[in-house]
Amino acid sequence: MRIAIVGANGQLGTDLVEISSEDPEFEVVPLTHKDLDVAVLDSLKILKEVKPDVIINTAAYVRVDDAELHPEKAFAVNAIGALNVARIANDIGAINVYISTDYVFDGEKGGEPYTEEDTPNPINVYGGASKYAGGEIFTRNYSSKHYIIRVASLYGKAGASGKGGNFVEWVIERAKSGEELRIVDDQFMSPTYTKDVARTLKEFLKLKPEFGGVYHMVNEGFCSWYEFARAVFKILGWDVQIKPIKSNELNRLAKRPRFSALKNEKLEELGLNMKPWKEALKGGYLQEKGYL
Repeated sequence: MRIAIVGANGQLGTDLVEISSEDPEFEVVPLTHKDLDVAVLDSLKILKEVKPDVIINTAAYVRVDDAELHPEKAFAVNAIGALNVARIANDIGAINVYISTDYVFDGEKGGEPYTEEDTPNPINVYGGASKYAGGEIFTRNYSSKHYIIRVASLYGKAGASGKGGNFVEWVIERAKSGEELRIVDDQFMSPTYTKDVARTLKEFLKLKPEFGGVYHMVNEGFCSWYEFARAVFKILGWDVQIKPIKSNELNRLAKRPRFSALKNEKLEELGLNMKPWKEALKGGYLQEKGYL
């Protein structure tokens, strides 16, 4: 199976390339921004030359607050880019895998994680205009063979190029420098290790379920960002003081859902399971990065 990974040097793309390349059933074609720009249809001609069986589109504009000021930038990559990839995938008969987000939900469901059957209702430009109304719907309507994979709160060894790292590294660096850590305790999500997504997505593609579905793919369980930071330092054995704050104290441009945890209901029906988030953090990421 020849797989073209768009955004191959990003946080998720890096692990997808590594994990998929280790499997003899896959031939991996990594594509970075130097090779193509998803927002420019002509640059996607390379996909017609590569002729992949599967295109995994991880390219994304992930600056949630900046998207409020520059919605056209988010829309260009996350929506028009998805549309362009969908059209090309359809033309060459490739399976189109679009990576979406927990931010398609408004966070008002309560204490129960969102399943694939819940109705999206995004509350910011990033999750709404770009990832859902643009990316998901264009993917669904323009490529007959597609999967929409929703992930959440990703962290991986490569870091998010658009954000300059990830949350785990951010709290560790500030603890090392002695800066005060103020972390919100009223936003709950499913922190997810990119290598676990890469492993699960690889097995998912081998199963090749019925086309057209939406699947959640996150580490099991959920926590607040404050609890996540505390877990990092507890595992490391560091005595770090963290001040819990409320999200309204940050005065961010974009609204965040208060509770955007996801449940992998459809994934489990396929017999695929993701690790609990604490196990992924300790036995996966922190070991991989050499902290343990």
